[in-house]
Amino acid sequence: MRFKKECHEIRKDKRIVLQENKMQFIIDNSQRKAVEIIEVDHCQIKGHQIRCDYMAIINEIEYYIELKGQDIKHAIEQIEATIKILSLNSKKLNKKSYIISARCPLTSTRIQKLKKDFKRKYNSHLHIKNRKHIETI
Repeated sequence: MRFKKECHEIRKDKRIVLQENKMQFIIDNSQRKAVEIIEVDHCQIKGHQIRCDYMAIINEIEYYIELKGQDIKHAIEQIEATIKILSLNSKKLNKKSYIISARCPLTSTRIQKLKKDFKRKYNSHLHIKNRKHIETI
């Protein structure tokens, strides 16, 4: 099995909420599709390695989710490290990466450059949202 059993679950809830502190990533699953949720931080990847909080697999697309305070650069590093470890194909497979932060201190031009580089390296769109994001599938 690719993921540790205790870190992996398949959910078909209408609304799946991944939350840490006051940050939320919500999956609006009105059609009750099978959604794989992997708890990455302190479960799938333990120890001193950097990693993001969650991974989800929806319709064969890998989602990487970091629920963060303010350090956007570190959040990007966490997602990058997780992609390198857990992705079936870190360069070719379609991915979506989300940083849900308390606030984003980086300038918009700097964020655009980071997003462009991230897309080129990992074939993943990088989204930075404040406090909450709802992903409709």
